[in-house]
Amino acid sequence: MAFDWAVSEASAKKKQDFSKVEFLACDEGLCVQCMHIGPYDDEPGTVEAMHRYMEEQGYAPDITDQRFHHEIYLSDARRCVPEKLRTVIRLPIRRI
Repeated sequence: MAFDWAVSEASAKKKQDFSKVEFLACDEGLCVQCMHIGPYDDEPGTVEAMHRYMEEQGYAPDITDQRFHHEIYLSDARRCVPEKLRTVIRLPIRRI
């Protein structure tokens, strides 16, 4: 399985114990997603652009107790200049 391979590779490369890492699969349903590049403080502008896009396409946000706004941080903020931070922003949507 690719997950086991990735854990093994990370453990060897970083010389750390990643044995407690878990694989989590989830079905998020219909979403709009965007790669934000830059400081976290600039994310609201990206989210606004995502809202405009979804509305133009006939969708509305669908944030509920079961569906959430997600951010996936691809960069290490401790080692990356803010202008190069990469964050995947994902918003649940529904057809209007």
